[in-house]
Amino acid sequence: MPAERVLVVDDEEPIREVVCSMLTSANFVCSQACSGKEAIALLQSGEVYELMLSDLMMPGMDGEALLAATKERFPDMPVVMVTAVHDVSVALSAIRNGAYDYLLKPFDREQLLATVRRALENRRLKLENREYQTNLESLVTARTEQLRHALASLERSYDITLEALGNALDLKDAETEGHSKRVTAFTIAMARAMDLPGEQIRIIARGAFLHDIGKMAIPDAILRKPGALTTEEVDIMREHCYRGYHILRRIPFLTEAAEIVYAHQEKYDGTGYPRGLKGDEIPLGARIFSVADTLDAMTSNRPYRPAQPFAVAREEIERWKGRQFDPMVVKTFLEMPEHIWDDLRKGIDEQIHKFAYSATKG
Repeated sequence: MPAERVLVVDDEEPIREVVCSMLTSANFVCSQACSGKEAIALLQSGEVYELMLSDLMMPGMDGEALLAATKERFPDMPVVMVTAVHDVSVALSAIRNGAYDYLLKPFDREQLLATVRRALENRRLKLENREYQTNLESLVTARTEQLRHALASLERSYDITLEALGNALDLKDAETEGHSKRVTAFTIAMARAMDLPGEQIRIIARGAFLHDIGKMAIPDAILRKPGALTTEEVDIMREHCYRGYHILRRIPFLTEAAEIVYAHQEKYDGTGYPRGLKGDEIPLGARIFSVADTLDAMTSNRPYRPAQPFAVAREEIERWKGRQFDPMVVKTFLEMPEHIWDDLRKGIDEQIHKFAYSATKG
């Protein structure tokens, strides 16, 4: 380990020589300065000192002025003041201003070495603590980034699982193939147009994509019945909102999306089901979904009717604002360019056809 360097500052040469002799005998490397000005010049020359030992009363720049200058430019270097007994109050003032300690003249070798070693040990501990803090901050930053990547990877895995669930539902209810993906895309487009935060949009998207997941629990005889449902069958079909909510609510990352699933058949005026929620009682994601769902339903082919033109769907949605639909959501929808919906539909249909082609080739 390199010898530690001490700068001894005193206007009296005999005192400097004695102090340096004591320190040198203890394997410290000493430099001398006869004034505060000379000490500043040595420090600014590029020489590195682990400690400065300075007289308090010196002509020109005294010890207090030297302390102020060095603490500003060399904050890691401890300063020990040397003073006479009658200057103790001044020495204490220097400590309040940043000096590590003070020595009273006359002092012996052991007092000097003990004070110097304590000051250097204090400096070492401060530097080690700073390095530890820096390393800890770097470690925390690195671990945070690792965690972010891990969570992003986990989120992607979740979304892949969700897509598989949606595809399974489409297979169960072939009449609405691609519906989940289209209505999700429409919902996301409106949520973005409303400038909602990214995390909220992701929650809404999951709720929209899984809105009909409760139909997995509905008997096929009812779900695929070609004719009109009986009153009892309608009641069973309507249970899919709660069943979907019950499936998702215990999955931590789907808790908020589950609320959208539960409310996706509610109407703005309170005439929907299953709870008859009204206005802002309905989650915003469910209110956005309601418009997207109607848009997709009206512009998609059904066995009992062909797809309706976009203009017809637009008029229908506008006509029902304030009753079935949230007026604020309808306003956003009406302000969006018409081509967006056709572009989204074509893009999703292409994905579905590519998937189907890959499945047959595989």
